Amino acid sequence: MLYHLLYSLHHVNSVFNVFRYITFRTGLALSTSFILCLFFGPAVLRFLRSMQIRQSIREEGPKHHQVKAGTPTMGGLLIMGSCLGSTLMWADLSNLYIWTVLGVTLGFSAIGFADDFIKVRFRRNLGLTTRQKLALQVIVGLAGGWLTRWIAQPAPHAGALALPFFKDLLIPLGIFYLPFVLIVLIGSSNAVNLTDGLDGLAIGTTAVAAATYTLFVYVAGHVKIADYLHIVSVSGAGEVTIFTGALVGAAMGFLWFNCHPAQVFMGDVGSLGLGGALGIVAVVAKQEILLTLVGGVFVMEALSVMIQVGSYKLRGKRVFRMAPIHHHFEFLGWSETQVVVRFWILALVFAMAGLATLKLR
Repeated sequence: MLYHLLYSLHHVNSVFNVFRYITFRTGLALSTSFILCLFFGPAVLRFLRSMQIRQSIREEGPKHHQVKAGTPTMGGLLIMGSCLGSTLMWADLSNLYIWTVLGVTLGFSAIGFADDFIKVRFRRNLGLTTRQKLALQVIVGLAGGWLTRWIAQPAPHAGALALPFFKDLLIPLGIFYLPFVLIVLIGSSNAVNLTDGLDGLAIGTTAVAAATYTLFVYVAGHVKIADYLHIVSVSGAGEVTIFTGALVGAAMGFLWFNCHPAQVFMGDVGSLGLGGALGIVAVVAKQEILLTLVGGVFVMEALSVMIQVGSYKLRGKRVFRMAPIHHHFEFLGWSETQVVVRFWILALVFAMAGLATLKLR
Protein backbone atom coordinates (compact mmCIF):
# COMPACT_ATOMS: atom_id res chain seq x y z
CA MET A 1 0.00 0.00 0.00
CA LEU A 2 2.78 2.40 0.89
CA TYR A 3 4.58 1.40 -2.30
CA HIS A 4 1.64 2.44 -4.47
CA LEU A 5 1.21 5.69 -2.54
CA LEU A 6 4.85 6.74 -2.48
CA TYR A 7 5.80 5.65 -5.98
CA SER A 8 2.85 7.59 -7.39
CA LEU A 9 4.62 10.74 -6.17
CA HIS A 10 7.62 10.23 -8.48
CA HIS A 11 6.06 12.73 -10.91
CA VAL A 12 6.18 15.35 -8.16
CA ASN A 13 9.73 14.61 -7.03
CA SER A 14 12.20 12.23 -8.68
CA VAL A 15 13.42 11.04 -5.26
CA PHE A 16 10.34 8.82 -5.08
CA ASN A 17 11.67 6.85 -8.05
CA VAL A 18 13.69 4.84 -5.54
CA PHE A 19 10.51 2.93 -4.63
CA ARG A 20 10.42 1.31 -8.04
CA TYR A 21 13.52 -0.74 -7.15
CA ILE A 22 12.82 -4.19 -5.77
CA THR A 23 16.07 -4.31 -3.82
CA PHE A 24 15.23 -1.07 -1.98
CA ARG A 25 11.74 -2.24 -1.09
CA THR A 26 13.06 -5.64 0.01
CA GLY A 27 15.29 -3.87 2.52
CA LEU A 28 12.34 -1.81 3.69
CA ALA A 29 10.19 -4.94 4.01
CA LEU A 30 12.85 -6.70 6.09
CA SER A 31 13.31 -3.69 8.38
CA THR A 32 9.58 -3.09 8.74
CA SER A 33 8.70 -6.67 9.69
CA PHE A 34 11.60 -6.76 12.17
CA ILE A 35 10.42 -3.54 13.82
CA LEU A 36 6.81 -4.73 13.86
CA CYS A 37 7.90 -7.91 15.66
CA LEU A 38 9.87 -6.01 18.28
CA PHE A 39 7.12 -3.44 18.79
CA PHE A 40 4.16 -5.80 19.05
CA GLY A 41 6.05 -8.72 20.60
CA PRO A 42 5.58 -7.73 24.28
CA ALA A 43 1.85 -7.11 23.73
CA VAL A 44 1.43 -10.47 21.99
CA LEU A 45 3.24 -12.22 24.85
CA ARG A 46 0.98 -10.53 27.41
CA PHE A 47 -2.09 -11.56 25.42
CA LEU A 48 -0.98 -15.19 25.15
CA ARG A 49 -0.26 -15.32 28.88
CA SER A 50 -3.60 -13.73 29.75
CA MET A 51 -5.42 -16.27 27.58
CA GLN A 52 -3.36 -19.08 29.18
CA ILE A 53 -2.16 -20.26 25.76
CA ARG A 54 0.66 -22.44 27.04
CA GLN A 55 2.95 -25.09 25.65
CA SER A 56 2.57 -28.73 26.69
CA ILE A 57 5.85 -30.67 26.94
CA ARG A 58 6.27 -34.30 25.86
CA GLU A 59 7.00 -36.46 28.87
CA GLU A 60 9.34 -38.76 26.91
CA GLY A 61 11.55 -35.84 25.88
CA PRO A 62 14.72 -34.63 27.63
CA LYS A 63 13.98 -34.01 31.30
CA HIS A 64 15.36 -30.47 31.28
CA HIS A 65 12.61 -29.50 28.82
CA GLN A 66 10.02 -29.86 31.58
CA VAL A 67 10.94 -26.37 32.83
CA LYS A 68 9.49 -25.02 29.57
CA ALA A 69 5.98 -26.16 30.50
CA GLY A 70 3.71 -23.15 30.69
CA THR A 71 5.69 -21.05 28.21
CA PRO A 72 3.30 -19.16 25.89
CA THR A 73 2.85 -20.71 22.46
CA MET A 74 1.20 -19.72 19.15
CA GLY A 75 3.78 -16.95 18.80
CA GLY A 76 3.68 -17.71 15.09
CA LEU A 77 0.81 -15.22 14.99
CA LEU A 78 3.43 -12.52 15.56
CA ILE A 79 5.58 -13.85 12.70
CA MET A 80 2.68 -14.09 10.26
CA GLY A 81 1.21 -10.74 11.24
CA SER A 82 4.52 -8.92 10.85
CA CYS A 83 5.32 -10.61 7.55
CA LEU A 84 1.84 -9.97 6.15
CA GLY A 85 1.77 -6.34 7.24
CA SER A 86 5.20 -5.57 5.85
CA THR A 87 4.50 -7.32 2.54
CA LEU A 88 1.24 -5.43 2.06
CA MET A 89 3.06 -2.17 2.75
CA TRP A 90 5.91 -2.55 0.28
CA ALA A 91 4.90 -5.05 -2.42
CA ASP A 92 3.27 -4.31 -5.76
CA LEU A 93 -0.18 -5.66 -4.96
CA SER A 94 -1.05 -6.02 -8.64
CA ASN A 95 1.48 -8.88 -8.83
CA LEU A 96 -0.36 -12.21 -8.69
CA TYR A 97 2.64 -14.09 -7.31
CA ILE A 98 2.48 -11.94 -4.18
CA TRP A 99 -1.10 -12.98 -3.50
CA THR A 100 -0.24 -16.61 -4.24
CA VAL A 101 2.63 -16.82 -1.74
CA LEU A 102 0.61 -14.93 0.86
CA GLY A 103 -2.41 -17.17 0.32
CA VAL A 104 -0.45 -20.41 0.61
CA THR A 105 1.50 -19.19 3.64
CA LEU A 106 -1.61 -18.05 5.48
CA GLY A 107 -3.43 -21.22 4.43
CA PHE A 108 -0.82 -23.48 6.02
CA SER A 109 -0.65 -21.14 9.00
CA ALA A 110 -4.42 -21.41 9.44
CA ILE A 111 -4.09 -25.21 9.56
CA GLY A 112 -1.46 -24.80 12.26
CA PHE A 113 -3.73 -22.38 14.12
CA ALA A 114 -6.52 -24.96 14.18
CA ASP A 115 -4.08 -27.59 15.40
CA ASP A 116 -2.74 -25.31 18.15
CA PHE A 117 -6.21 -24.19 19.20
CA ILE A 118 -7.36 -27.77 19.75
CA LYS A 119 -4.22 -28.53 21.77
CA VAL A 120 -4.63 -25.44 23.95
CA ARG A 121 -8.40 -25.76 24.30
CA PHE A 122 -8.30 -29.38 25.44
CA ARG A 123 -4.86 -29.25 27.15
CA ARG A 124 -3.32 -32.10 25.16
CA ASN A 125 -0.32 -32.69 22.88
CA LEU A 126 -2.42 -33.84 19.91
CA GLY A 127 -4.51 -31.41 17.89
CA LEU A 128 -5.85 -32.22 14.43
CA THR A 129 -5.62 -35.85 13.41
CA THR A 130 -3.04 -36.77 10.79
CA ARG A 131 -5.77 -37.29 8.19
CA GLN A 132 -7.45 -33.98 8.95
CA LYS A 133 -4.18 -32.09 8.75
CA LEU A 134 -3.11 -33.81 5.53
CA ALA A 135 -6.50 -33.22 3.88
CA LEU A 136 -6.34 -29.50 4.63
CA GLN A 137 -2.73 -29.30 3.43
CA VAL A 138 -3.71 -30.99 0.17
CA ILE A 139 -6.44 -28.42 -0.44
CA VAL A 140 -4.10 -25.47 0.15
CA GLY A 141 -1.30 -27.14 -1.83
CA LEU A 142 -3.51 -27.84 -4.85
CA ALA A 143 -4.67 -24.24 -4.89
CA GLY A 144 -1.08 -23.00 -4.73
CA GLY A 145 0.10 -25.34 -7.47
CA TRP A 146 -2.77 -24.45 -9.78
CA LEU A 147 -2.22 -20.72 -9.27
CA THR A 148 1.51 -20.84 -9.96
CA ARG A 149 0.92 -22.75 -13.20
CA TRP A 150 -1.96 -20.50 -14.26
CA ILE A 151 0.00 -17.29 -13.61
CA ALA A 152 3.03 -18.58 -15.55
CA GLN A 153 1.10 -19.57 -18.68
CA PRO A 154 1.89 -19.56 -21.57
CA ALA A 155 5.59 -19.52 -20.60
CA PRO A 156 7.48 -22.79 -21.30
CA HIS A 157 8.25 -23.26 -17.60
CA ALA A 158 4.55 -23.37 -16.62
CA GLY A 159 3.91 -26.81 -15.23
CA ALA A 160 7.51 -27.88 -15.85
CA LEU A 161 10.41 -28.94 -13.64
CA ALA A 162 13.80 -27.23 -13.88
CA LEU A 163 16.80 -29.30 -12.80
CA PRO A 164 19.88 -27.84 -11.07
CA PHE A 165 23.20 -28.12 -12.95
CA PHE A 166 21.44 -28.42 -16.34
CA LYS A 167 21.03 -25.15 -18.20
CA ASP A 168 17.91 -24.58 -20.27
CA LEU A 169 16.51 -28.02 -19.39
CA LEU A 170 12.80 -28.13 -18.57
CA ILE A 171 10.87 -31.33 -17.97
CA PRO A 172 7.11 -30.94 -18.64
CA LEU A 173 5.27 -32.68 -15.82
CA GLY A 174 1.78 -32.50 -17.27
CA ILE A 175 -0.75 -34.08 -14.92
CA PHE A 176 2.05 -34.81 -12.44
CA TYR A 177 2.78 -31.13 -11.83
CA LEU A 178 0.17 -30.65 -9.09
CA PRO A 179 1.19 -33.84 -7.22
CA PHE A 180 4.81 -32.65 -7.43
CA VAL A 181 3.92 -29.25 -5.96
CA LEU A 182 1.95 -31.00 -3.23
CA ILE A 183 5.01 -33.02 -2.26
CA VAL A 184 7.13 -29.86 -2.13
CA LEU A 185 4.65 -27.85 -0.06
CA ILE A 186 3.53 -30.56 2.34
CA GLY A 187 7.07 -31.88 2.75
CA SER A 188 8.49 -28.43 3.43
CA SER A 189 5.71 -27.49 5.84
CA ASN A 190 5.97 -30.65 7.92
CA ALA A 191 9.77 -30.65 7.88
CA VAL A 192 9.88 -27.17 9.45
CA ASN A 193 7.25 -28.33 11.93
CA LEU A 194 9.45 -31.26 12.99
CA THR A 195 12.46 -28.95 13.36
CA ASP A 196 10.60 -26.76 15.82
CA GLY A 197 11.70 -28.42 19.06
CA LEU A 198 14.46 -26.29 20.56
CA ASP A 199 14.66 -22.60 21.39
CA GLY A 200 15.51 -20.66 18.21
CA LEU A 201 16.26 -23.72 16.09
CA ALA A 202 13.43 -23.62 13.54
CA ILE A 203 13.19 -19.83 13.27
CA GLY A 204 16.94 -19.33 12.85
CA THR A 205 17.18 -22.03 10.21
CA THR A 206 14.15 -20.61 8.42
CA ALA A 207 15.74 -17.15 8.33
CA VAL A 208 18.81 -18.60 6.58
CA ALA A 209 16.70 -20.48 4.01
CA ALA A 210 14.42 -17.49 3.39
CA ALA A 211 17.42 -15.19 2.87
CA THR A 212 18.84 -17.67 0.35
CA TYR A 213 15.59 -17.85 -1.57
CA THR A 214 15.40 -14.06 -1.57
CA LEU A 215 18.37 -14.18 -3.91
CA PHE A 216 16.99 -17.11 -5.92
CA VAL A 217 13.64 -15.49 -6.58
CA TYR A 218 15.24 -12.12 -7.39
CA VAL A 219 17.54 -13.73 -9.95
CA ALA A 220 14.64 -15.69 -11.45
CA GLY A 221 12.69 -12.46 -11.90
CA HIS A 222 15.60 -10.57 -13.51
CA VAL A 223 15.74 -11.48 -17.21
CA LYS A 224 19.38 -10.51 -17.82
CA ILE A 225 20.80 -12.17 -14.71
CA ALA A 226 18.71 -15.30 -15.25
CA ASP A 227 19.95 -15.52 -18.84
CA TYR A 228 23.57 -15.03 -17.74
CA LEU A 229 23.31 -17.75 -15.09
CA HIS A 230 21.32 -20.06 -17.39
CA ILE A 231 18.41 -20.45 -15.01
CA VAL A 232 14.69 -20.22 -15.73
CA SER A 233 13.46 -16.66 -16.06
CA VAL A 234 10.09 -16.20 -14.34
CA SER A 235 8.35 -12.98 -15.28
CA GLY A 236 7.05 -11.19 -12.20
CA ALA A 237 8.78 -13.48 -9.71
CA GLY A 238 11.19 -10.75 -8.60
CA GLU A 239 8.44 -9.03 -6.64
CA VAL A 240 8.31 -12.04 -4.31
CA THR A 241 11.62 -10.87 -2.83
CA ILE A 242 9.53 -8.32 -0.91
CA PHE A 243 7.75 -11.23 0.76
CA THR A 244 10.91 -13.21 1.47
CA GLY A 245 12.60 -10.10 2.82
CA ALA A 246 9.65 -9.55 5.15
CA LEU A 247 9.89 -13.20 6.16
CA VAL A 248 13.56 -12.82 7.09
CA GLY A 249 12.82 -9.70 9.11
CA ALA A 250 9.93 -11.35 10.94
CA ALA A 251 12.11 -14.38 11.69
CA MET A 252 14.84 -12.18 13.13
CA GLY A 253 12.29 -10.26 15.19
CA PHE A 254 10.72 -13.43 16.56
CA LEU A 255 14.15 -14.86 17.38
CA TRP A 256 14.54 -11.90 19.76
CA PHE A 257 11.89 -13.51 21.95
CA ASN A 258 12.46 -17.15 21.00
CA CYS A 259 16.21 -17.42 21.70
CA HIS A 260 17.22 -19.53 24.70
CA PRO A 261 15.59 -19.40 27.17
CA ALA A 262 12.53 -18.84 25.00
CA GLN A 263 9.85 -16.41 26.16
CA VAL A 264 7.45 -17.77 23.55
CA PHE A 265 7.15 -20.68 21.13
CA MET A 266 5.89 -20.32 17.57
CA GLY A 267 3.51 -23.30 17.65
CA ASP A 268 2.16 -25.00 14.53
CA VAL A 269 0.62 -21.71 13.42
CA GLY A 270 4.18 -20.56 12.87
CA SER A 271 6.05 -23.69 11.79
CA LEU A 272 3.48 -24.95 9.26
CA GLY A 273 3.13 -21.45 7.82
CA LEU A 274 6.89 -20.93 7.54
CA GLY A 275 7.37 -24.30 5.85
CA GLY A 276 4.57 -23.56 3.43
CA ALA A 277 6.13 -20.17 2.67
CA LEU A 278 9.52 -21.68 1.81
CA GLY A 279 7.85 -24.32 -0.34
CA ILE A 280 5.72 -21.95 -2.42
CA VAL A 281 8.62 -19.52 -2.92
CA ALA A 282 10.73 -22.43 -4.22
CA VAL A 283 7.92 -23.32 -6.63
CA VAL A 284 7.62 -19.74 -7.89
CA ALA A 285 11.40 -19.46 -8.38
CA LYS A 286 11.50 -22.86 -10.18
CA GLN A 287 14.10 -24.00 -7.63
CA GLU A 288 12.10 -26.76 -5.97
CA ILE A 289 14.84 -29.40 -6.09
CA LEU A 290 17.36 -27.07 -4.47
CA LEU A 291 15.08 -26.70 -1.46
CA THR A 292 16.31 -30.12 -0.33
CA LEU A 293 19.84 -28.68 -0.25
CA VAL A 294 19.16 -25.17 1.05
CA GLY A 295 16.81 -26.65 3.63
CA GLY A 296 19.22 -29.45 4.45
CA VAL A 297 18.62 -29.16 8.20
CA PHE A 298 14.89 -29.59 7.65
CA VAL A 299 15.57 -32.65 5.49
CA MET A 300 17.79 -34.13 8.22
CA GLU A 301 15.06 -33.65 10.80
CA ALA A 302 12.34 -35.19 8.61
CA LEU A 303 14.50 -38.13 7.53
CA SER A 304 15.46 -38.89 11.11
CA VAL A 305 11.79 -39.29 12.01
CA MET A 306 11.10 -41.46 8.95
CA ILE A 307 14.12 -43.67 9.67
CA GLN A 308 13.22 -43.97 13.34
CA VAL A 309 9.61 -44.94 12.64
CA GLY A 310 10.55 -47.31 9.81
CA SER A 311 13.26 -49.04 11.82
CA TYR A 312 11.02 -49.49 14.86
CA LYS A 313 8.16 -50.93 12.80
CA LEU A 314 10.37 -53.28 10.76
CA ARG A 315 12.99 -54.31 13.33
CA GLY A 316 11.56 -53.24 16.65
CA LYS A 317 14.71 -51.18 17.23
CA ARG A 318 15.42 -47.45 17.29
CA VAL A 319 18.27 -45.90 15.29
CA PHE A 320 18.37 -42.67 17.31
CA ARG A 321 18.05 -42.08 21.02
CA MET A 322 15.07 -39.90 20.12
CA ALA A 323 13.70 -38.33 16.94
CA PRO A 324 13.71 -35.70 15.51
CA ILE A 325 17.48 -35.80 15.45
CA HIS A 326 18.06 -32.63 17.49
CA HIS A 327 16.82 -34.53 20.54
CA HIS A 328 19.23 -37.37 19.74
CA PHE A 329 22.16 -34.99 20.18
CA GLU A 330 20.69 -33.71 23.44
CA PHE A 331 20.64 -37.26 24.79
CA LEU A 332 24.28 -37.58 23.69
CA GLY A 333 25.16 -34.75 26.05
CA TRP A 334 25.05 -31.65 23.85
CA SER A 335 23.48 -28.64 25.53
CA GLU A 336 20.44 -27.09 23.87
CA THR A 337 22.45 -24.04 22.83
CA GLN A 338 25.17 -26.23 21.30
CA VAL A 339 22.62 -28.13 19.21
CA VAL A 340 20.93 -24.96 18.00
CA VAL A 341 24.09 -23.05 17.08
CA ARG A 342 25.67 -26.07 15.38
CA PHE A 343 22.51 -26.66 13.36
CA TRP A 344 22.53 -22.96 12.40
CA ILE A 345 26.08 -23.45 11.15
CA LEU A 346 24.92 -26.43 9.10
CA ALA A 347 22.07 -24.31 7.71
CA LEU A 348 24.57 -21.68 6.55
CA VAL A 349 26.77 -24.35 4.93
CA PHE A 350 23.77 -25.82 3.11
CA ALA A 351 22.70 -22.34 1.99
CA MET A 352 26.17 -21.53 0.59
CA ALA A 353 26.21 -24.86 -1.23
CA GLY A 354 22.83 -24.03 -2.74
CA LEU A 355 24.04 -20.60 -3.88
CA ALA A 356 27.13 -22.16 -5.43
CA THR A 357 24.91 -24.14 -7.81
CA LEU A 358 23.98 -20.90 -9.56
CA LYS A 359 27.32 -21.04 -11.39
CA LEU A 360 27.44 -24.82 -11.83
CA ARG A 361 25.45 -24.94 -15.03
